[in-house]
Amino acid sequence: MPLLEIRGLEKQFGGIKALGGVDFHIDEGEIVSVIGPNGAGKTSFFNVISGMFPPDDGTIVFDGDNVAGHLPNEITKRGIARTFQNVRLFPNLTVLENVMVGQHCRTKQGIWGTIFQTKAQREEEQMIEDNAKEVLSFFGTRLAGYRHDQPAFVLSYANRRRLEIARAMATEPRLILLDEPTAGMNPKETVELTELIGKLRSDRGLTVVIIEHDMKVVKNVSDRVVVLDHGVKIAEGDYDTVSTNEDVIEAYLGRPHGEAGDDEESEYE
Repeated sequence: MPLLEIRGLEKQFGGIKALGGVDFHIDEGEIVSVIGPNGAGKTSFFNVISGMFPPDDGTIVFDGDNVAGHLPNEITKRGIARTFQNVRLFPNLTVLENVMVGQHCRTKQGIWGTIFQTKAQREEEQMIEDNAKEVLSFFGTRLAGYRHDQPAFVLSYANRRRLEIARAMATEPRLILLDEPTAGMNPKETVELTELIGKLRSDRGLTVVIIEHDMKVVKNVSDRVVVLDHGVKIAEGDYDTVSTNEDVIEAYLGRPHGEAGDDEESEYE
Protein backbone atom coordinates (compact mmCIF):
# COMPACT_ATOMS: atom_id res chain seq x y z
CA MET A 1 0.00 0.00 0.00
CA PRO A 2 1.39 3.47 -0.86
CA LEU A 3 2.48 5.71 2.01
CA LEU A 4 0.47 8.53 0.39
CA GLU A 5 -2.35 7.95 -2.07
CA ILE A 6 -4.42 10.78 -3.53
CA ARG A 7 -7.54 10.30 -5.60
CA GLY A 8 -9.58 12.89 -7.51
CA LEU A 9 -8.07 15.91 -5.74
CA GLU A 10 -9.89 19.11 -6.68
CA LYS A 11 -9.46 22.71 -5.57
CA GLN A 12 -10.94 25.87 -7.01
CA PHE A 13 -10.21 29.49 -6.10
CA GLY A 14 -13.02 31.70 -7.34
CA GLY A 15 -13.45 30.84 -11.00
CA ILE A 16 -10.01 29.26 -11.33
CA LYS A 17 -9.64 25.51 -11.00
CA ALA A 18 -6.21 25.00 -9.44
CA LEU A 19 -6.53 21.21 -9.23
CA GLY A 20 -8.81 19.27 -11.52
CA GLY A 21 -9.06 15.73 -10.18
CA VAL A 22 -5.41 14.83 -9.56
CA ASP A 23 -4.45 11.23 -8.78
CA PHE A 24 -1.07 10.66 -7.14
CA HIS A 25 0.75 8.08 -5.06
CA ILE A 26 4.15 7.60 -3.49
CA ASP A 27 5.54 4.48 -1.85
CA GLU A 28 7.62 4.60 1.31
CA GLY A 29 11.24 5.39 0.48
CA GLU A 30 10.55 6.90 -2.94
CA ILE A 31 11.62 10.29 -4.24
CA VAL A 32 9.03 11.71 -6.65
CA SER A 33 9.28 15.06 -8.44
CA VAL A 34 6.24 17.12 -9.40
CA ILE A 35 6.96 19.40 -12.35
CA GLY A 36 5.02 21.62 -14.72
CA PRO A 37 4.98 25.12 -16.19
CA ASN A 38 4.09 28.18 -14.10
CA GLY A 39 0.45 28.07 -13.06
CA ALA A 40 0.27 24.28 -13.33
CA GLY A 41 -1.10 23.89 -9.79
CA LYS A 42 2.05 22.48 -8.15
CA THR A 43 2.09 24.68 -5.05
CA SER A 44 -1.70 24.39 -4.71
CA PHE A 45 -1.14 20.63 -4.70
CA PHE A 46 1.26 20.94 -1.74
CA ASN A 47 -0.99 23.45 0.02
CA VAL A 48 -3.94 21.07 -0.03
CA ILE A 49 -1.89 18.04 1.04
CA SER A 50 -0.40 19.95 3.97
CA GLY A 51 -3.74 21.36 5.12
CA MET A 52 -3.17 24.98 4.18
CA PHE A 53 -6.42 24.77 2.17
CA PRO A 54 -9.12 22.09 2.33
CA PRO A 55 -9.82 20.21 -0.91
CA ASP A 56 -13.14 20.73 -2.67
CA ASP A 57 -13.22 17.03 -3.48
CA GLY A 58 -11.02 13.94 -3.36
CA THR A 59 -9.17 11.86 -0.79
CA ILE A 60 -5.67 12.18 0.69
CA VAL A 61 -4.84 8.88 2.35
CA PHE A 62 -1.64 8.93 4.39
CA ASP A 63 -0.53 5.72 6.07
CA GLY A 64 -4.06 4.34 5.75
CA ASP A 65 -5.96 7.39 7.08
CA ASN A 66 -7.82 10.02 5.04
CA VAL A 67 -6.33 13.37 6.13
CA ALA A 68 -8.17 15.52 3.55
CA GLY A 69 -9.40 18.69 5.23
CA HIS A 70 -7.37 18.22 8.42
CA LEU A 71 -5.60 21.23 9.94
CA PRO A 72 -1.90 21.77 9.17
CA ASN A 73 -0.79 20.98 12.74
CA GLU A 74 -2.75 17.72 12.67
CA ILE A 75 -1.18 16.70 9.37
CA THR A 76 2.30 17.60 10.64
CA LYS A 77 1.75 15.51 13.76
CA ARG A 78 0.73 12.56 11.60
CA GLY A 79 4.09 12.72 9.82
CA ILE A 80 3.93 15.05 6.81
CA ALA A 81 6.29 18.05 6.84
CA ARG A 82 6.91 20.68 4.18
CA THR A 83 9.03 23.61 3.12
CA PHE A 84 7.82 26.62 1.15
CA GLN A 85 8.71 28.22 -2.16
CA ASN A 86 9.40 31.44 -0.24
CA VAL A 87 11.49 30.74 2.86
CA ARG A 88 9.40 31.10 6.03
CA LEU A 89 11.76 31.15 8.98
CA PHE A 90 11.58 33.10 12.23
CA PRO A 91 14.28 35.64 11.27
CA ASN A 92 15.01 36.92 14.77
CA LEU A 93 15.25 33.49 16.38
CA THR A 94 18.58 31.69 16.31
CA VAL A 95 19.32 28.79 14.00
CA LEU A 96 18.96 26.39 16.93
CA GLU A 97 15.71 27.95 18.11
CA ASN A 98 14.18 27.72 14.63
CA VAL A 99 14.77 23.97 14.62
CA MET A 100 13.58 23.58 18.22
CA VAL A 101 10.29 25.24 17.23
CA GLY A 102 9.82 22.49 14.66
CA GLN A 103 9.51 19.95 17.49
CA HIS A 104 6.55 21.69 19.11
CA CYS A 105 4.14 19.10 17.67
CA ARG A 106 6.03 16.35 19.53
CA THR A 107 6.15 17.94 22.98
CA LYS A 108 4.14 16.58 25.92
CA GLN A 109 4.60 19.10 28.71
CA GLY A 110 1.80 21.65 29.01
CA ILE A 111 1.57 25.25 30.12
CA TRP A 112 1.90 24.45 33.84
CA GLY A 113 5.17 22.68 33.32
CA THR A 114 6.43 25.73 31.46
CA ILE A 115 5.26 28.18 34.13
CA PHE A 116 6.66 26.22 37.08
CA GLN A 117 9.69 24.83 35.23
CA THR A 118 9.10 21.31 36.47
CA LYS A 119 11.77 18.65 36.22
CA ALA A 120 9.87 16.97 33.38
CA GLN A 121 9.68 20.29 31.54
CA ARG A 122 13.42 20.91 31.91
CA GLU A 123 14.23 17.40 30.75
CA GLU A 124 11.97 17.76 27.73
CA GLU A 125 13.51 21.14 26.87
CA GLN A 126 16.99 19.59 26.97
CA MET A 127 15.83 16.71 24.80
CA ILE A 128 14.40 19.18 22.26
CA GLU A 129 17.69 21.08 22.16
CA ASP A 130 19.72 17.88 21.76
CA ASN A 131 17.44 16.69 18.97
CA ALA A 132 17.72 20.04 17.20
CA LYS A 133 21.52 19.89 17.32
CA GLU A 134 21.44 16.36 15.94
CA VAL A 135 19.24 17.46 13.04
CA LEU A 136 21.53 20.40 12.28
CA SER A 137 24.54 18.05 12.24
CA PHE A 138 23.02 16.48 9.11
CA PHE A 139 24.02 19.66 7.23
CA GLY A 140 27.67 19.45 8.24
CA THR A 141 29.53 22.72 8.80
CA ARG A 142 26.86 24.75 7.00
CA LEU A 143 24.68 25.01 10.13
CA ALA A 144 27.02 23.77 12.85
CA GLY A 145 29.00 25.22 15.74
CA TYR A 146 28.82 28.97 16.14
CA ARG A 147 25.94 29.16 13.67
CA HIS A 148 23.62 27.62 16.27
CA ASP A 149 23.51 30.98 18.05
CA GLN A 150 23.22 33.16 14.95
CA PRO A 151 19.86 34.73 14.14
CA ALA A 152 18.36 33.24 11.00
CA PHE A 153 18.35 36.58 9.16
CA VAL A 154 22.16 36.71 8.97
CA LEU A 155 22.41 33.41 7.09
CA SER A 156 23.10 33.23 3.39
CA TYR A 157 20.14 32.45 1.18
CA ALA A 158 21.33 28.87 0.65
CA ASN A 159 21.73 28.30 4.38
CA ARG A 160 18.25 29.70 5.05
CA ARG A 161 16.98 27.09 2.61
CA ARG A 162 18.89 24.42 4.49
CA LEU A 163 17.54 25.68 7.81
CA GLU A 164 13.97 25.44 6.58
CA ILE A 165 14.57 21.82 5.62
CA ALA A 166 16.11 21.25 9.07
CA ARG A 167 13.02 22.67 10.76
CA ALA A 168 10.81 20.36 8.71
CA MET A 169 13.02 17.40 9.65
CA ALA A 170 12.66 18.30 13.33
CA THR A 171 8.94 17.48 13.20
CA GLU A 172 9.98 13.82 12.81
CA PRO A 173 8.18 13.27 9.51
CA ARG A 174 7.90 10.15 7.39
CA LEU A 175 7.09 12.22 4.29
CA ILE A 176 8.66 15.58 3.47
CA LEU A 177 7.39 17.95 0.76
CA LEU A 178 10.07 20.26 -0.68
CA ASP A 179 8.74 23.23 -2.65
CA GLU A 180 11.45 24.36 -5.08
CA PRO A 181 14.35 23.71 -2.67
CA THR A 182 17.06 24.85 -5.12
CA ALA A 183 15.31 28.03 -6.31
CA GLY A 184 17.71 30.99 -6.38
CA MET A 185 20.83 28.89 -5.76
CA ASN A 186 24.02 29.00 -7.78
CA PRO A 187 25.23 25.82 -9.54
CA LYS A 188 27.52 24.72 -6.68
CA GLU A 189 24.79 25.21 -4.09
CA THR A 190 22.33 23.34 -6.30
CA VAL A 191 24.67 20.34 -6.55
CA GLU A 192 25.14 20.30 -2.77
CA LEU A 193 21.41 20.44 -2.12
CA THR A 194 20.74 17.75 -4.72
CA GLU A 195 23.10 15.44 -2.83
CA LEU A 196 21.41 16.39 0.43
CA ILE A 197 17.97 15.42 -0.95
CA GLY A 198 19.32 11.97 -1.73
CA LYS A 199 20.66 11.68 1.81
CA LEU A 200 17.25 12.52 3.25
CA ARG A 201 16.28 9.07 1.99
CA SER A 202 19.53 7.13 2.34
CA ASP A 203 20.59 8.51 5.74
CA ARG A 204 17.26 9.50 7.30
CA GLY A 205 14.84 7.05 5.72
CA LEU A 206 12.48 9.79 4.53
CA THR A 207 10.06 9.66 1.63
CA VAL A 208 10.32 12.83 -0.46
CA VAL A 209 8.09 14.74 -2.88
CA ILE A 210 9.76 17.66 -4.66
CA ILE A 211 8.43 20.54 -6.71
CA GLU A 212 11.36 21.60 -8.86
CA HIS A 213 12.06 23.65 -12.01
CA ASP A 214 15.70 22.62 -12.42
CA MET A 215 15.52 19.57 -14.67
CA LYS A 216 19.04 18.47 -13.77
CA VAL A 217 17.94 18.18 -10.14
CA VAL A 218 14.81 16.30 -11.18
CA LYS A 219 16.83 13.91 -13.34
CA ASN A 220 19.41 13.22 -10.62
CA VAL A 221 17.12 12.55 -7.65
CA SER A 222 13.79 11.24 -8.94
CA ASP A 223 12.51 7.69 -9.01
CA ARG A 224 9.43 8.98 -10.80
CA VAL A 225 8.25 12.28 -12.23
CA VAL A 226 4.66 13.54 -12.26
CA VAL A 227 3.76 16.41 -14.60
CA LEU A 228 0.89 18.81 -13.93
CA ASP A 229 -0.53 21.35 -16.36
CA HIS A 230 -3.48 23.60 -15.52
CA GLY A 231 -4.22 21.47 -12.45
CA VAL A 232 -4.37 18.19 -14.37
CA LYS A 233 -1.82 15.36 -14.44
CA ILE A 234 -0.65 14.98 -18.04
CA ALA A 235 2.21 12.50 -17.62
CA GLU A 236 3.92 10.20 -15.14
CA GLY A 237 6.93 7.91 -15.30
CA ASP A 238 10.69 7.88 -15.07
CA TYR A 239 12.60 10.98 -16.14
CA ASP A 240 13.53 9.74 -19.60
CA THR A 241 9.95 8.76 -20.40
CA VAL A 242 8.44 12.01 -19.16
CA SER A 243 11.06 14.29 -20.72
CA THR A 244 10.29 12.96 -24.20
CA ASN A 245 6.51 12.95 -23.78
CA GLU A 246 4.89 15.11 -26.48
CA ASP A 247 2.24 16.52 -24.10
CA VAL A 248 4.93 17.55 -21.63
CA ILE A 249 7.06 19.25 -24.28
CA GLU A 250 4.02 21.08 -25.62
CA ALA A 251 3.04 22.23 -22.10
CA TYR A 252 6.51 23.68 -21.50
CA LEU A 253 7.25 25.05 -24.94
CA GLY A 254 3.77 25.92 -26.15
CA ARG A 255 4.07 23.99 -29.41
CA PRO A 256 3.91 20.39 -30.58
CA HIS A 257 6.92 18.12 -30.32
CA GLY A 258 9.12 18.45 -33.39
CA GLU A 259 8.58 22.19 -33.92
CA ALA A 260 10.92 23.37 -31.18
CA GLY A 261 14.56 24.09 -31.90
CA ASP A 262 17.45 22.23 -30.31
CA ASP A 263 18.14 25.05 -27.87
CA GLU A 264 14.59 24.94 -26.49
CA GLU A 265 14.56 21.19 -26.10
CA SER A 266 17.83 21.37 -24.14
CA GLU A 267 15.79 22.35 -21.07
CA TYR A 268 15.40 18.64 -20.43
CA GLU A 269 19.06 17.73 -20.90
